[in-house]
Amino acid sequence: MVQPVLVVQGLGVVPADTPVLRADDLGVLRGDGVFETMHVRPDGRGGVQPWLLDEHLARMARSAARMELALPAEAALRELAALACAQWPAEVEGALRLTCTRGPEASAASGGPVTCFASLNPIGAATLAARRDGITVTTISLGYPADARTSAPWLLGGVKSLSYAINMASQRWALAQGADDALWVSQDGYALEGPTSTLAWLDGDVLCTVPVEPTGILPGTTARHLLDHAADLGWTAAERMVTPAGLAAADGVWLLSSVRGVAELRSIDGVASAPSAHTGNLLGYLGFPSLGY
Repeated sequence: MVQPVLVVQGLGVVPADTPVLRADDLGVLRGDGVFETMHVRPDGRGGVQPWLLDEHLARMARSAARMELALPAEAALRELAALACAQWPAEVEGALRLTCTRGPEASAASGGPVTCFASLNPIGAATLAARRDGITVTTISLGYPADARTSAPWLLGGVKSLSYAINMASQRWALAQGADDALWVSQDGYALEGPTSTLAWLDGDVLCTVPVEPTGILPGTTARHLLDHAADLGWTAAERMVTPAGLAAADGVWLLSSVRGVAELRSIDGVASAPSAHTGNLLGYLGFPSLGY
């Protein structure tokens, strides 16, 4: 069985059960920090690498800037990722998470050092099943209009912060309703994103996703990569607003994320849809094991 890996800035590789966060760390007390999670896959040279590392580091830097958080230098973050990957077997998929908190409360008040570490873990069975079998989702209201976050920067639209309580509560509620995941819908009726994923759908030969700027959704790295290379699959790309009902006519609907990869939506609010013929191609193109496709 593959064991988790933990790398702490300033300490290097340490046992995975090493205590890292103090009880007064603001990441614990207030969810004050940022993180990025990446799929770890073979690098073609006998080792492994985090997929789309550059894009994830760029998004992490943007998130930290929005939160006025002094992120370590990019070279230090790359070193954490490299040290973690150096401990990982090439034949096993992994999920690499880079985490940076504002640090202990007392020292943070005076501009003290942040707490930064990398953790690398095997991918769970539920994630693999979602790739293979697709998922069911239930729509839940985000509670404000689609454009609310554009004029309210304190809502941290587009920021991947540690404050994920609402995201996790959304997924727990969906599970309690018998669904696999949630799809957030704005107060004015637009489908936006999943709590941990980006919505994408195919309309004929146009691959679509929800626009980031007018909605404040998190800019998905996997979705951006796919849309930027849609031509490789014979498609064009577009950013559009869509309602849950509008997704019923799509030629495929997916939630995209860094580790799960591609999860096809097999039903929305109990309304089933036929499996898309394109899901296996998407998994293969993005480099995720297809698990039977």
